[in-house]
Amino acid sequence: METDVVYEGNCIEQMKKIEDNSIQCVVTSPPYWGLRDYGHADQIGLEETPEKYVDDLVKVFSEVKRVLKDDGTIWLNLGDTYYSKGGASRHKGYSDPKYPNGRNGEFAEPQTAPHKFLKAKDLVGIPWRVAFALQERLGLYLRQAIIWHKPNAMPSSVSDRPSTDYEFIFLLSKSERYFYDNNAIKEPYDKPIDRWGGSYKRRAKNEKIDPNNKANANSLARAGRDMRPDENGRNCRTVWSFNTQPYPEAHFAVFPEELPERCIKAGTREGDIVLDIFAGSGTTLWVAKKLNRRFIGIELSSEYVSLINKRISQETLHALKFTQANSTSLSHNRNLKDLSADKSQISANAETSLNSDIIGNFKNPLVSKEQLNKQGARR
Repeated sequence: METDVVYEGNCIEQMKKIEDNSIQCVVTSPPYWGLRDYGHADQIGLEETPEKYVDDLVKVFSEVKRVLKDDGTIWLNLGDTYYSKGGASRHKGYSDPKYPNGRNGEFAEPQTAPHKFLKAKDLVGIPWRVAFALQERLGLYLRQAIIWHKPNAMPSSVSDRPSTDYEFIFLLSKSERYFYDNNAIKEPYDKPIDRWGGSYKRRAKNEKIDPNNKANANSLARAGRDMRPDENGRNCRTVWSFNTQPYPEAHFAVFPEELPERCIKAGTREGDIVLDIFAGSGTTLWVAKKLNRRFIGIELSSEYVSLINKRISQETLHALKFTQANSTSLSHNRNLKDLSADKSQISANAETSLNSDIIGNFKNPLVSKEQLNKQGARR
C-alpha cells in the first residue's frame, strides 16, 4: 500500500491491503463508546453493549497485529464513560451557534439500555476492558498504561464525584522485545540533578562487597550500576499533561501534537511507517510527516478525509514558509555579522594607521599641534 496517503473506508477492509509485518508503529484513538453518531453504517462506537464494542475493537486490532512488525508498538488512546438512566441524549443542545440542535443531533445512547450488571452512574471501565481483551484474546503485550492529563478539561456540573480530566493511552507490543527509543522522550529533572548524592562510582560487576558491613548495606543493590542521574534527563513518566487543542475545521477538540509526537519518537526511526486507522482530523499523520516518518491514514468519513488532506497541505505549506523565512533570517543575520566584521576590520585598520601616523608625528617635531588634532579627530 502506498504511504503518505489517507484512505477512505472501513479500517479492517483497508488494512487487508497492507502487507504483513510492514508497520512500525500504530498511534490511534478509536471512537469512544456511546459518545458520537457519525452517521455511517460501519462506524464503531454505537454498539448495543460495551461487550460488543470490545468485540469489534478486538476484530480491528487482530488485523493491526498482522500488519505490525515484530518489533513494532501500538499506542492506543481510549476514554471512559458512565452508564445512565436513559431519556433524551445527553449530547442534545450544545451551546454552539453553528449547531443549534447539538453537535451530534439526537441519537439513542447505548449506555442507557438495560445491562446485566451495569447500573446507572456506574463507570463502565471501557479502556481497561479493551486493553485486557487485546492482552487475553490476541496475545498482545500490555506494556504500560499512560495517563493523559488534560489541564483544560471540559468543566463538569457533577456534585457527587470528582470531575474527569484524564484519558488512557495504552502501550502494547507484538513481541517481548520491541523497538523503543528511551532517549528520544526523556524528561528534564524536576529536582537538582545531584539529589541522590551523585558521588557513587561505577562498581565492577565482579567486585567483592561485604554484606555484613553496615556502611555497605545497599552496596549489593548498587553493584554494577551508575547511581548518578543521566545528564540527558530522566526516564519518561506515565502522566502526560497536555491541553486539548481546537482545530477550526473540526467541531471537537483534537489531539495535542505533543501527544502523538512523543509516541512516534519513542516507537519509530526516521523513514519508518506510522499507521492511524481512525485518522480523524489527521494530527497523528501530520506529526509523523513533520518527524520525517512515512504514514498511512485510514478514515471512514469522506468529510474528514478531505479535512485531513487540506490540513496536511496547509501545515506543510506553513512549515515550508517558516523554514524559508528562518533561512532568509539566518542569511540576513550572517550578512549583518559579515558586514559588522568588515566594519570592525576597517575600523581596526584605520586605528592602526592613525596610531602609526600619530606616533610618526610625535617623532617629527615639524608637525604642528593643529595638524595632530586634525588627524586625531578622524577617530
